[in-house]
Amino acid sequence: MTGPKAPRIELDETSRDALIALTRRHTTPQQLVPRARIVLLAAEGKNNAQIAQELSVSIDMARLWRRRWLSLAAIPLQELSAAERLEDAPRPGKPVSIGPEQVCQIVALACEAPEKSGRPISQWSGREIADEIIARGIVETISPRHAQRLLKRGICNHTASATG
Repeated sequence: MTGPKAPRIELDETSRDALIALTRRHTTPQQLVPRARIVLLAAEGKNNAQIAQELSVSIDMARLWRRRWLSLAAIPLQELSAAERLEDAPRPGKPVSIGPEQVCQIVALACEAPEKSGRPISQWSGREIADEIIARGIVETISPRHAQRLLKRGICNHTASATG
């Protein structure tokens, strides 16, 4: 038993050329290439199962990008490029609350020896740096885990080299 027929995508020459260019350009982000190919194959009249099999992707992925392209079809290509149409949608969740200036201040703090802040430790821990970040008023709140992730990224190895 087959399901409902997937809606056909109609591409004008400009859109088709833009999608083909995306698939051939070496600088195209790699997640956009299969998405562009899905749209091109859908425009050829292939169903989601055929597209999924040909491109070795899931049927859900073929369905998602067919629907996404169709939902943006009314917007002219001059206003929203083919690449922009194939980008990930914004993800839900809390917006970033630590700005670039605050990150710079946190990096500078992490590069300081803890003794300079009156802390009786030789290396920053997540708890200690989180407490110091809040004490200095860099951010109102930060979890020790988040502070620890900043340290683990290797934003500064000064404390490790100063003690070892």
